[in-house]
Amino acid sequence: MTILIANLPAERDRRVIRECLTLEDRGFDVTIIAPRGDRRLKTLPGSRNARLKPYPVPVAGGGVFSFAVEFGWSFLCIGTRLVGEIFAGRSHAVQVCNPPDVYWPLALLLRALGRPWVFDHHDLCPEVYASRVGTPNKWVHRVLSAFEWMTLRTATEVIATNESFKDNDVRRGVNPDKVTVVRNGPSINEIAAVDNTDSDEPADGVLKVVYLGVFGPQDNVEGAVLAADELTRRRGRSGWKMVLAGDGESMPALRKLAAEKGLDDVVEFTGWLDGPSVDALLQEATVAIQPDLPTRMNQLSTMAKTVEYVGRGVPVVAADLIETRATLGDAGAYVANGTPAEFAEAIDGLLDDPDRRRQMRKLGRERFLGLLSWEHQAPAYASVFERLLAKRLRRAGRGTPATPVIPRQRTAPASEQAEPATPSEQ
Repeated sequence: MTILIANLPAERDRRVIRECLTLEDRGFDVTIIAPRGDRRLKTLPGSRNARLKPYPVPVAGGGVFSFAVEFGWSFLCIGTRLVGEIFAGRSHAVQVCNPPDVYWPLALLLRALGRPWVFDHHDLCPEVYASRVGTPNKWVHRVLSAFEWMTLRTATEVIATNESFKDNDVRRGVNPDKVTVVRNGPSINEIAAVDNTDSDEPADGVLKVVYLGVFGPQDNVEGAVLAADELTRRRGRSGWKMVLAGDGESMPALRKLAAEKGLDDVVEFTGWLDGPSVDALLQEATVAIQPDLPTRMNQLSTMAKTVEYVGRGVPVVAADLIETRATLGDAGAYVANGTPAEFAEAIDGLLDDPDRRRQMRKLGRERFLGLLSWEHQAPAYASVFERLLAKRLRRAGRGTPATPVIPRQRTAPASEQAEPATPSEQ
């Protein structure tokens, strides 16, 4: 089994880590081809033997041309390593994760060899492009839409992160029976025991407003910084702070903005955090902010950070987005347009209302335990590959002797399933 990633090192993609652990628990051997991150890693953190096949990324995309060069290079590196996995006899099925949507020629190759190619649909790439540039070039947008169409139509099956993504994929011509919804979200074992007492006041007396995730142009972390500036005028500069955990291409601009606004005493940048540090931060959080603006992409996307928040029972302030409301329900406080003033007003109200926060914590934990945790997603995810590989095994058995593509199942003790690393987005 081979998983392909192009936009993040494997150890930073929490969804892919959970997928790998799920496949391992069901007896699959997994190889991950992804950009190089930590050079010391040979296997995926938390796994028993999921192999990492990293490749260098000499250029990081910042414009249309540099993105094209970056993704062309990634295609070459991923394609070369994938062919190596096929010849090594390890690539009986492939999962590709976007962005970008450029790997459909490899799908044609794998399907010609009779091997399943599954598309794990993380992002709506045409919408991501539009949200990053404001006024998109129509030709670039058309090319991205065509690549998305080809990616969807050449896949054996598609895994969608929510019902809105599934609807999008069906409108692009995918048979709905070939789309499986597997939501983002941590497993219950990744979260330390949540304090269910009536008090959620911090021990140090400092109320913490937390953002967790990627710092990219489309993530509007700038809106969180500007909301902190508004909060200084509402609450003063003591008794609270905003913690921004993560990293990305917008980090230098965000640090500069915080300095220009004189917010160094109330805004803290932590950088990337490992899994236990993420859990510790969110256990201490009073309120979380999801600053994503009401664009088409954000309306249809389930943010990974949102489920991380609700898994710990943290009340969330967010713009009123379709999939955000579907995730949070009444565990969220919603604003209409996502302006800094709206976010500041909603956060200020929650910081002054411990009774409402306690109720939101309770509702959030109930939603997580009953619907959103990875334990509810893992069976559907694993069943895709068990079904597809069982089909291939039956087909092979009718002709030449079959290669055993599904190894014997192994069950790892919970202590071996270590917490994954840094936060990612969709």
